[in-house]
Amino acid sequence: MVDQIVMPRLGDFMTEGTILKWNKSLGEKVGQGEVIVEIESEKLNYELEAGSDGVLHTIANEGDVVPVDGVIGYLLSEGEAPPAPQESSSLPTRPDSRRAVSKTSDKRSGPGIPSTPGARKLAAKLGVDIEQVTATGPRGRVIEADVRSFAESQDSAPDSSVPRGLPAASSTDAISGMRKSIADHMRTSLSNTAQLSFFMDLDVTEAQKLRKTNSSKGGTTLSLAHVLTKACATALKRNPALNTILLNGDILGFDEVNVGIAVALTDGLIVPVVRNADDKSIEEIATETNDLADRAKAGTLNPDEVLGGTFTISVLGVVDGFTPILNSGQSAILGVGRSIEKPVVRNGKVIVREMATVSLTVDHQVIDGAVASSFMRRLQQLVEHPGSLFK
Repeated sequence: MVDQIVMPRLGDFMTEGTILKWNKSLGEKVGQGEVIVEIESEKLNYELEAGSDGVLHTIANEGDVVPVDGVIGYLLSEGEAPPAPQESSSLPTRPDSRRAVSKTSDKRSGPGIPSTPGARKLAAKLGVDIEQVTATGPRGRVIEADVRSFAESQDSAPDSSVPRGLPAASSTDAISGMRKSIADHMRTSLSNTAQLSFFMDLDVTEAQKLRKTNSSKGGTTLSLAHVLTKACATALKRNPALNTILLNGDILGFDEVNVGIAVALTDGLIVPVVRNADDKSIEEIATETNDLADRAKAGTLNPDEVLGGTFTISVLGVVDGFTPILNSGQSAILGVGRSIEKPVVRNGKVIVREMATVSLTVDHQVIDGAVASSFMRRLQQLVEHPGSLFK
């Protein structure tokens, strides 16, 4: 029986992946669970295991760019013939021709151009649109020499797209790879949602005291972000309207509270997910988020660890406040600024308290102001009276 091998979805917004390496050869027998191919997406590398025993028949080559769910090969029974080839959008992307392309020429069609990892890195460094580079490598792939040659040929070409009056650019970096993926997702989010933000100053003095005390007792370093993750997860159980996804005109609600934690990377960000955060202690959240953040920066996260978020927290500890953009589909995201001592008025007296500004951005298609305000009040109560969070 034919078992299709398809390009897996390695993230909520992944649309295509690159075949880095086949670990098994054409016609070789493989066992269920064996790693057969290495896949690269914008944010993750992944080793795809065989779903069953069989004889491997590949239809995508190393370097091919394939849409999500596109067929890249088959596992066949002994002596079984592979399905007949067919033209399909799920087939690997190929260059249309070997014709040189000038800077003003139309781009080749398709979700991507087959290229080596080294070529893509060099293209990003030199600011080259790899889709405009003529491929001379094996199996029609763009290699580093192609990128370098294209960049050298463009050095002397004037760029008529630069507005008049600007000085000469000291550098030109193409928006590509992870940066391009993030840009696409952010534009999609802004164009498909009605985003509205609410701000509140939280008194985190007592929360910081308990955090430090519990850090010294338990041996696990706790941060204010861990406390806020627990507080948000608890508040979402009281305000489930924010723990929702808007999908194809339907609002999907969830009992599970899966909190995505934005992690900054060298060339972008990734959002690993803490599942069932409301059922976990702050110590458990801290251990899990620290591990996820470390592996995110090392590029070793599993695909399941960046899928399934129902709410997101983004922390920027060097600014007073900001408005993060919603993850596509989600109804709410919390932005957390730095915590700093400030003078505040209590009972007619000016005292010094440690304060943090948070912003709640919601999709106004789903969340009204009264619902958002209710969540913010609950969050404030939990953070400013944090005893229940540390139980």
